[in-house]
Amino acid sequence: MKTMIRITGALVLGMTSVVTGAAAQTQVKERPPAPSAAKDFTLPARSSFTLPNGMKVTLAPFGATPKLDVQLVVRVGNVDEGPNEVWLSDLMSDLMREGTRTRTNAQINLAAADMGGSVATSVSLDELTVSGSALSEHAAGLISLIAEIGLQPSFPEQEFARIKQNRLRNLALQKSQPGALAAEKFYNVLYPNHPYGRYFPTEAMLQSYTLPQLRDFYNKHVHASRAHLFVAGQFNAAAVERTIRTAFGGWTAGTPVAPIPPQSTTRRAIYIIDRPGAVQSSMYIGGPTIDPSHKDYRALQVTNMLLGGAFGSRITRNIREDKGYTYSPFSQISSRYRNAYWAEIADVTTNVTGASIKEILAEIDRLQAEPPSASELKGVQDNMVGGYIMSGSTRGGMIGLLRSLNLHGLPESYVTQYVRSVYAVSPADVQRVARQYLNDDNFAIVIVGDRKQIEEQVKPFGPIM
Repeated sequence: MKTMIRITGALVLGMTSVVTGAAAQTQVKERPPAPSAAKDFTLPARSSFTLPNGMKVTLAPFGATPKLDVQLVVRVGNVDEGPNEVWLSDLMSDLMREGTRTRTNAQINLAAADMGGSVATSVSLDELTVSGSALSEHAAGLISLIAEIGLQPSFPEQEFARIKQNRLRNLALQKSQPGALAAEKFYNVLYPNHPYGRYFPTEAMLQSYTLPQLRDFYNKHVHASRAHLFVAGQFNAAAVERTIRTAFGGWTAGTPVAPIPPQSTTRRAIYIIDRPGAVQSSMYIGGPTIDPSHKDYRALQVTNMLLGGAFGSRITRNIREDKGYTYSPFSQISSRYRNAYWAEIADVTTNVTGASIKEILAEIDRLQAEPPSASELKGVQDNMVGGYIMSGSTRGGMIGLLRSLNLHGLPESYVTQYVRSVYAVSPADVQRVARQYLNDDNFAIVIVGDRKQIEEQVKPFGPIM
């Protein structure tokens, strides 16, 4: 017969107390070790050369995975479009992916997949990109495929109507979004006489584009002297260089890029785009500021992160956490070549549109009047440094950092000394930068919402245009 022993809850509790008490007498609570000093960011050892036709090349051995990323970057984009050519570069980028002189879109996709990767094309305000990734053993094949897409697009007529129709659908979709309408007006106000200010084409404009027009745009702007090829990952540098010289050596030099930076200015004014019955107001509040080439740009980045650029930033805590006016507000510094703007972007409930503007401007004024505490600033700096190091930990991220240096004409130290430059920003610097470069007296305030419900609310903040 088994002997049953019953232990009561009281006895267990008593036993636990004895054990716990004994442990407390013998154990000393340990403190976590102090964090080590932040180290400078390190760029990989790289080799660079320029082909006789002017195309620049940067090779960056990086990482331990047997893969590589390749990006052909050409200085052409929306900035090169005329007043009646809005999105022509986007259409060009879309169609470049549809075929070359020797391959269809399906054959391009299959070739990339056989190399364990993929390829893509894209365009931005300032740059056209033909990019791809593959296993390292297929480095030569990937580089040759990217050269083929970039240098030998066939612009197939049978795909042109479909690609254009896709863009028309995309245009209709974006024009139905209040945030996109607010962005369009904000850009129109900031850049009234520059391609940066032409955000959307009209439907008629997009419909009017022809294949010869698109080919002419490509032939005019896509040349070797405007191009920079970046390769990052694991590869044989000598073999890759030979492949590049063969694949790109015959490319026409063309004319180098000659960018004309915009003269962006604003004044305090309210711009309302009426959406009767809207339950929310979509807002852009901001204006021009300094670009990455300016000595105070890093301090401005820190200031932006503290003010509205992070989830725990001041504006976000104020109008999201404390008052519940909005769900996901954020501020940003958006930069392009020798130009940038700062803006707070938010969708707020209609009946608190004016109150939201008041709080956003008040947070800017508060930062201009009083520097942040050292502890608040330290939290922002730690956040920025951690995010930056993570952003450069992949092949694509590393190329992104190198591309930024190239576009803005910045020294390598801009990246390698990022950590120390962020931590060098003091509370007094944040206050000074907010005063100098966030001139809210001249901010444009763009609102997409129910005019009848918001007009009286926003009158105190400037003339309504």
